[in-house]
Amino acid sequence: MAISKTLLASLLLSLLYFALLIQFDSLTCLQVKNPVENSVISDGKIDCGKACAERCKLSSRPNLCKRACGTCCSRCSCVPPGTYNNYDACPCYRDMTTHGGRHKCP
Repeated sequence: MAISKTLLASLLLSLLYFALLIQFDSLTCLQVKNPVENSVISDGKIDCGKACAERCKLSSRPNLCKRACGTCCSRCSCVPPGTYNNYDACPCYRDMTTHGGRHKCP
């Protein structure tokens, strides 16, 4: 009887783990599709101006930030949420580099 209880407990834990994994994956997909809460997406295109303005609002050089962000946004059709980091939400944005090997996208 002890083996069946252990088996049942491990089965339930496995199901719970997979349910949480699926829920996390769906949240990540939603974040990538609409990374900035106020951005407007129409026909699969993101409003880069609005998304980059949100991303660069705390930058010390906002015009430079918006220009670089706009280039990255137009190529990737996404911008990570927040004003800094969170690159995992948009792999294309994260992987774009300058000739010197530094992040191109703010």
